[in-house]
Amino acid sequence: MCGRFAVTRPPSELAALLGVDTVGEDLPEPSYNIAPTDRAGIVLDSARTDPPTRRLETARWGLVPSWAKDVSIGSRAFNARSEEVEGKPMFRGALEKRRAIVPASGYYEWKVTEEGKQPRFIHPADGSPLLMAGLYEWWKNPAVADGEPARWVLSFTILTRDSIGDLGSIHDRMPLFVDADHAEAWLDTDTGNVGDVLDALIDAAPSVAATLENYVVGRAVGNVRNDGPELIEPAEPIAG
Repeated sequence: MCGRFAVTRPPSELAALLGVDTVGEDLPEPSYNIAPTDRAGIVLDSARTDPPTRRLETARWGLVPSWAKDVSIGSRAFNARSEEVEGKPMFRGALEKRRAIVPASGYYEWKVTEEGKQPRFIHPADGSPLLMAGLYEWWKNPAVADGEPARWVLSFTILTRDSIGDLGSIHDRMPLFVDADHAEAWLDTDTGNVGDVLDALIDAAPSVAATLENYVVGRAVGNVRNDGPELIEPAEPIAG
């Protein structure tokens, strides 16, 4: 699974690295402890233009489908199993037309040991952005009074798959990573057979996982109120 991640680059730098055409308003500043229901930047292709416009937009972590009565459902949908999304109504529509990439500097996972849970920071060895496959939805707030501008909430979920290699020794699930060869097809709103694109992404993810490094960090990351570069500093393993 992926329950916390970090974005240490400012939005302008991310946009340049990811080839984004348009940067949305009010993008969040770098954060070292992004948790479900927090805001984060996601990359998507807008089909309203020809050719589609690649955008970096602010979204709420935790998918809120269009039919939801309120946003609280998103707190339970911050991850989605990639092998199940085609069969689940909550994710099926987004998989067809609303796919995204969630850029990060790395993510946290807690390894269960005899001495207790040890948080680890997992990140690209070369410092490049880590790209995770996501789905997004737009939800209209029904509480907005008639005559007022519609208030829309953009939300997202991060797809996961079985872990492999070193990551498998930390947790049995990992984010569905996106490599450069499959990023275009994943974001393409005109993709015909989405199932094939998803399968290709699942098969290619281990090649990205093999390039990642991880190390123990301090327990402070467990508190969502904590934020700062000290959270990704290496720490000594928890003593027994």
